[in-house]
Amino acid sequence: MSESPQNTPVKPVIAAAAAKRANASVIGMLLAMLATLAIVLTIVWLNPQRTAETYRQPVDVAAISANAAGTAGFTPAAPKLPAGWYANYARWNGAGADGVAFWDVGFVTSANTFIALKQSANANPSWIATQAEDAPVTGTRNIAGHDWELRDKPKGDRSLVLKDGATTIVLTGQAEFKEFDALAAAATAATGAKASPSTTAAKGTK
Repeated sequence: MSESPQNTPVKPVIAAAAAKRANASVIGMLLAMLATLAIVLTIVWLNPQRTAETYRQPVDVAAISANAAGTAGFTPAAPKLPAGWYANYARWNGAGADGVAFWDVGFVTSANTFIALKQSANANPSWIATQAEDAPVTGTRNIAGHDWELRDKPKGDRSLVLKDGATTIVLTGQAEFKEFDALAAAATAATGAKASPSTTAAKGTK
């Protein structure tokens, strides 16, 4: 059955000028998108992906140590770091309620473990115990001719403590002994500490 004129679908007819304008709008939109994409790609190219190394702020331990020396009354230790190590902070802490002012440096080892170095000219047993997280004394460890007191406890940080002339140095962290040994040797070399009378290789070593 043929459709009556009344039921025949009406197909809209777009005038040539309107069609031209529509095409121009689509082309303009595509050009704008391409221009935006080009800008984004340029920005990404000029700003390569950032890594942990990018965000690492350099810490000049020696310079901060020199600035703190006048306040501290001694030159705080600025150890020369082994390859792959870096310091992530260095600061002088004024005396708090315990009356102990101290030098405080954080070191990240080449194995990505952490050891904090604390040094004070007026350390007392209570302060040392606090810095060592109340770990018991478990022996001594001779490192580069210096006898360090070893404090250790299961599932916690270990610490090495050394009375170095007029100051006391405390190293605390969860690194391996070889990393503690490296920092301990560098710390005493930096301070010019005299070797201990005992020269045994190691005592109380696990």
